[in-house]
Amino acid sequence: MTTSTHHPTTVATHPGPGRTSAARSASATAVPTGGRLSLLGAQILAELRQNWRVPEYAIGVLAVPVILYAMFGLTNAGRLLPEGTDVGAVLIGSFAAYGVVSLAIFTFGVDVAQERGSGWLRRLRSTPMPMWAYFAAKITMALVFSALIIAGVTLLAVLAGGVPVEAARMARVSLLLLAGTVAFSTMGFAMAFWFRPKAASAIGNLTFLPLSFVSGFFQPLGSLPQFLQDAAPWLPTYHFGALVWSELAPARDVAAMTGAASGPMTGHILWVVGTFVVFGALAIAGYRRDAQREKA
Repeated sequence: MTTSTHHPTTVATHPGPGRTSAARSASATAVPTGGRLSLLGAQILAELRQNWRVPEYAIGVLAVPVILYAMFGLTNAGRLLPEGTDVGAVLIGSFAAYGVVSLAIFTFGVDVAQERGSGWLRRLRSTPMPMWAYFAAKITMALVFSALIIAGVTLLAVLAGGVPVEAARMARVSLLLLAGTVAFSTMGFAMAFWFRPKAASAIGNLTFLPLSFVSGFFQPLGSLPQFLQDAAPWLPTYHFGALVWSELAPARDVAAMTGAASGPMTGHILWVVGTFVVFGALAIAGYRRDAQREKA
């Protein structure tokens, strides 16, 4: 990721007081980056290769939402809600949202924390590569895996469950889910820089599991204890789920399925956007604190 050319070049330096003149030559094997897009493309490819070379990671990320849909979605496919929506269609949104939020928290939180703990981020900061390329590549990689999660759950629902799915509707849902990947990425990044690397995995699980269960991804909110039902509207995942479900079913069917009224979509959007902004500010502050500690 160097910006030098194929042929060695010599750069004259001006000697300071008491110093002799020196020259720097680029390596004969150095190649040009081709600009910012080429640099970003190389970093994205490196991220994808790194994760695909660990089959356990890819299988865990992609298979868990699909397996959960096979267990809970297929058994409810064909059951109709009051307005005629197939329960299996609503559960596509539930388990895809579960997979997307899980991916965001663990990819950006746990993985980045581990790379920070191993000294990899410190090494990257000492190279010419701008750090924005590192974070952009992480997000792009997560978007690729999110798309695979959405495709896997949807194909299982259609092929194995016979769930009717409208292409235009699923296109909107997919875009919304991909936007959720970006929105919750800042929560993961904030965890990576504000918690100790060894604690990141435990913190991720302690954060993610309540967010998923209390938001109604696995069961109707009406079946939860009252204090959890009261807490649900204060969770960003609850509002994210409401946005996803609203694209899959009319409000009456969403209420019948989740046990909670959808409410105005503007409120849900503001909650998700606010989550991105607030945790983004925390992530930036945590990153700067980490960088300053290295300089001390």
